[in-house]
Amino acid sequence: MSLEPIDPEHALELYLADRENSVSQATIYSHRSRLGHFVRWCNDAEITNLNELSGRQLHEFRMWRRMEGGLSPASEKTQMDTLRVFVKWLESIDAVELDLHTKVLSPTLSGNDNVRDDMLDTDRAEQVLSHLNKYEYASRPHVALTLMWHTMMRVGEIHGLDCGDYDSVKQSLQVVHRPESETTLKNQKRGERLVALSDEVCELLDDWLEHTRPAVTDEHGRKPLISTPEGRAHTTTLRGDCYRYTRPCEVSRECPHGRDLDECDATSYDSASACPSAVSPHAVRRGGITHALQNGWPMKAVGDRANVSEKVLSVHYDSRTEEEKMEQRRDYLDDL
Repeated sequence: MSLEPIDPEHALELYLADRENSVSQATIYSHRSRLGHFVRWCNDAEITNLNELSGRQLHEFRMWRRMEGGLSPASEKTQMDTLRVFVKWLESIDAVELDLHTKVLSPTLSGNDNVRDDMLDTDRAEQVLSHLNKYEYASRPHVALTLMWHTMMRVGEIHGLDCGDYDSVKQSLQVVHRPESETTLKNQKRGERLVALSDEVCELLDDWLEHTRPAVTDEHGRKPLISTPEGRAHTTTLRGDCYRYTRPCEVSRECPHGRDLDECDATSYDSASACPSAVSPHAVRRGGITHALQNGWPMKAVGDRANVSEKVLSVHYDSRTEEEKMEQRRDYLDDL
């Protein structure tokens, strides 16, 4: 087989362009982020032509990524599995030797290695939302974090909502897959659903729409529900809102990590994710799911609301203790 020279950056852009029509934008974003580390490593290792890539170098990257990123076994597996898919694609365009992807190794997970433990618990969520309700009522962060917690939506789903998706009379939000105008759902058409809202959340959305929301349209002429003066709020913006307002010092002006707030880098606007206690939108969603389960919601109802199968919900999202599960089952004893 005759290989055709290609540099890592160009290869990544071709790969992402090839996958755009077959996967969601969230997947494209994730693959760009994960494989960006590989491109950076190639630059550091002075690998300018992927034809030269070897199994030993792939192993060196794995060790470098593990040390540099401080990855958990689950995160390392995700990174290496994505790299394996990329390398297999490189084989299809004659960029690397055949079967090189079989030399991309990743850890075998066991026990709870594959279960995420980052979650915003109920007490902290209530503190954050109460703070926003009191000091930044109907602001973009207030609306965004409220939706993350109460609707259990993914950040990409919140990003894609339009004003017309909100029905104040029926008290609901419609989640729609719109690939033609660049707001896709992770599960595409299978992710479409109606999500019921409480009186409190509807009141907040009504006030946001009437008084606070920047009255803009996006480049496709749509009116985004969560907007900035520049247009539709990007997922990066929504993640930033989440990290900033889940820092304990944002609510209490105290640091549980003993840091001097005047010197802590994580207090700056763009570095909130550096705070050990700040959490991502996924952790807020996971906390909202666990909160619902703790309050007796049936597994199927939570799964339908959050667009997660019961199997995935049980393994990855249900953070109730075994004792909590037992006590909830106790309620059914009278029916035996």
